[in-house]
Amino acid sequence: MEKKIVTFGEIMLRLSKPGYRRISQGKTFEGNYGGSEANVAVSLACLGDEVEFVSRIPQNDAGDAALMHLREFGLGVSHVVRGGDRLGTYYFEEAAAMRNSHVVYDRKLSSFYSLRRGMIRWEEVLADAGLFHCSGITCAISRDAMNTTFDAVKLADSLGLTISCDINYRKNLWGFGLEAHDVLFQLMQHSDIIFGDQNEWEIAGGVPHIPFEASDVDYRLNRLAYEDYFTRMHKLFPRCKKMLMALRNQLASSHHTLTGVLYDAEEGRLYTTRIYDIAPIVDPMGVGDAFVAAYLHALGRWPGDNRRCLDFGLSASALKNTVPGDQNLVSEEEIIANIVSTGGRIER
Repeated sequence: MEKKIVTFGEIMLRLSKPGYRRISQGKTFEGNYGGSEANVAVSLACLGDEVEFVSRIPQNDAGDAALMHLREFGLGVSHVVRGGDRLGTYYFEEAAAMRNSHVVYDRKLSSFYSLRRGMIRWEEVLADAGLFHCSGITCAISRDAMNTTFDAVKLADSLGLTISCDINYRKNLWGFGLEAHDVLFQLMQHSDIIFGDQNEWEIAGGVPHIPFEASDVDYRLNRLAYEDYFTRMHKLFPRCKKMLMALRNQLASSHHTLTGVLYDAEEGRLYTTRIYDIAPIVDPMGVGDAFVAAYLHALGRWPGDNRRCLDFGLSASALKNTVPGDQNLVSEEEIIANIVSTGGRIER
């Protein structure tokens, strides 16, 4: 994308026990950084885009370390606000066999949780930007974080920026008196591009999702059903030009099928792409963020080519399942090669 992309959200420390241990087992944690909007920013930077990440982190060694991590990838962090007492964290227990993965959030009273409206100078942040990306997660953390998100969205709208929204429904975060559906619905009214999985679209739009039951790559989507679904969604969110849905079927903890669909509201046309059969899954965290970032990169790289953008986004999402940690550290070349490759070759 020619102009910089701004993403806004909380960066967190992710703590996991090695070797598929439960959170209650052992004495050693492995640390990674995560957070949906930070993941999107890092992926975009890896793809060569100019990215500004906006957040609030503590003025201590933990905050310094998080900033160092972001700077490693060339992100702009000059508008990150310092303050508060602690960096948000979350504990991730990896899935194994029939045992599902499990997340425990520890972000209440974090620096981002205690963000106050007006702390971020959005006029300066957005002055030279082309796209603003946010998600429902920031709206769920606290009332001030929600209001700050809407302040940015409304200013971005007045400046003519493209607004991208990932629905990102997290039921365990909503705890300050507002209903997730009501807030997400309003956020999506301001969005030009909307991402979400089938369950998130259902939460925000109130329309039951279409089951995705692919057990292999030969599965056929019901195109008519999805065309009807997104026609209904466009009536609810008339501003939105591009609606994207990630579809995943978890056959086992380490075996998933994955695809995505794109509805171009201006064309009134649905685009589909291949199904990836992924086994073994190395790390499923951040797969949706990888899809978002790669699609936004592709939209700037090949504007008007909906099929290519969807193929690129899904390929990146599939590759993320092979990368440990939350962030998708792959290149444009790898993503393009994966679109046509069956994988497994040694690159020399």
